[in-house]
Amino acid sequence: MFTGLIESLGRVERIERSAAGLRLVLSTDLESELVVGESLAVNGVCLTVVRAATPGVHADVSPETERVTTMGALPPGSIVNLERSIRADARIGGHFVQGHVDATGRIERIVSEGDSYRVTVSFPPALEPLLVSKGSVAVDGISLTIASIDSGRFDVQIIPHTWERTNLHTAAAGVAVNLECDILGKYAARAIEVVLRRS
Repeated sequence: MFTGLIESLGRVERIERSAAGLRLVLSTDLESELVVGESLAVNGVCLTVVRAATPGVHADVSPETERVTTMGALPPGSIVNLERSIRADARIGGHFVQGHVDATGRIERIVSEGDSYRVTVSFPPALEPLLVSKGSVAVDGISLTIASIDSGRFDVQIIPHTWERTNLHTAAAGVAVNLECDILGKYAARAIEVVLRRS
């Protein structure tokens, strides 16, 4: 479980392909603090650290994770958002993020508004019931509030702190991003679906 408050940025050094999927090798200032078996959210995708010895943090990406996220398309040199799993005694400043990506979306537009930025993200139709104005969404693992939503697109407002401390400052229109909807919305939508099916 994560909060969507990005702890650090990492750099993709290389991606090694094998019969088991992908091995992602990252450089990060968290290297000395990570241990084998620990959960690490990489651009919002919950991965397991399989090697933490310097140099580089290694994490495996399964074929299913590669299919439903942007992990397989990350070129070497990509800057990624990193967050370690939440501790039981920690404050929750963002929202509950599982690291289980619902779908990928695409950045459609980035517009500066003073010192802040307004980012428009497109999403697949299946996510529409799970996204609401002023609700939470994780974009590449970043806990954000939906400022407005229209058919197939939502806007988020990015303050300078978030812009500088996440990989959003490297983003551009056309870039694919991982999307995870708020877990509370998922349970509510599922409950309604079950009730309607039984009625």
